[in-house]
Amino acid sequence: MHSDPIADMLTRIRNAGTARQNYVNVKKSKICLGIAKVLQKEGYITGYELVDDGTGQGLIRVELKYAYDGMPAITEVKRVSKTGRRIYCAVDKLPHIMNGMGIAIVTTNKGVMTDAECRKDNVSGEILCTVC
Repeated sequence: MHSDPIADMLTRIRNAGTARQNYVNVKKSKICLGIAKVLQKEGYITGYELVDDGTGQGLIRVELKYAYDGMPAITEVKRVSKTGRRIYCAVDKLPHIMNGMGIAIVTTNKGVMTDAECRKDNVSGEILCTVC
């Protein structure tokens, strides 16, 4: 049993990219599904699909994306807010990851979105992770 499904998901994606895997399976949860949607919308993964694993919870199969030279699209992913220390940020204090080349994934009362969407909609929330 994993106490932090978000960190587990990010670690699996990071390791699968390093190992040049085509896809990776992660346990399904609402927050992990929201992160997968954001990663697909921003072009960091090719896609995702829900898979039944027989336990009732299910899996999310994340299809990883690679550049023409074989390098993974996700070069660095970091968990910011952890179970022991939550990081909340106002909309004017949201970080700019690599001067706009990366994204921060934020969970808000409007759902999981990127830092740019938070600035556009003027909402703040908990910073889950950064991706570049």
